[in-house]
Amino acid sequence: MLIQFPFYAGVAAILTHAAAPDGATLASAIAGAFTNVGRDLFDPAVAVYSAVLGIFIPSGGGKWLVEAPYVMQAAIDVKAHLGWTVQIYNAAEALPNLINPFWMIPVLGLVSLRPRDVVGFTFLQFLINAPLVLFMTWLFSKTLQYIPPVLP
Repeated sequence: MLIQFPFYAGVAAILTHAAAPDGATLASAIAGAFTNVGRDLFDPAVAVYSAVLGIFIPSGGGKWLVEAPYVMQAAIDVKAHLGWTVQIYNAAEALPNLINPFWMIPVLGLVSLRPRDVVGFTFLQFLINAPLVLFMTWLFSKTLQYIPPVLP
């Protein structure tokens, strides 16, 4: 904990403050990449990105701190429903937990199993659930209208 969250803060600072010669930050470049994907593929693109990043940054809160500024800016740019974008993030963020089940370590100790005893099953669940999550993020995004954010 003492090392993990300061590391995430450093990553967030690099993304939001380190500027290229043209003044653009890495976060704005990533937001631009999401915007270029277009509205139809925006939701699955966010899901894939969140799942891949979840393998390297396993904390949902720390990952959201890093991703939120540019993912939400891209959602505003492509006029995606902001609440649904957050839900896509949450659904896809859980997928890497099936590959790397650190959340199971206390339970495995209680039932006298090792991670290798269950990782085959959890990886199979990942292979089944990943396409299902990607399809549902795309399908359900068609049911929601964009509501622009209201700033006070």
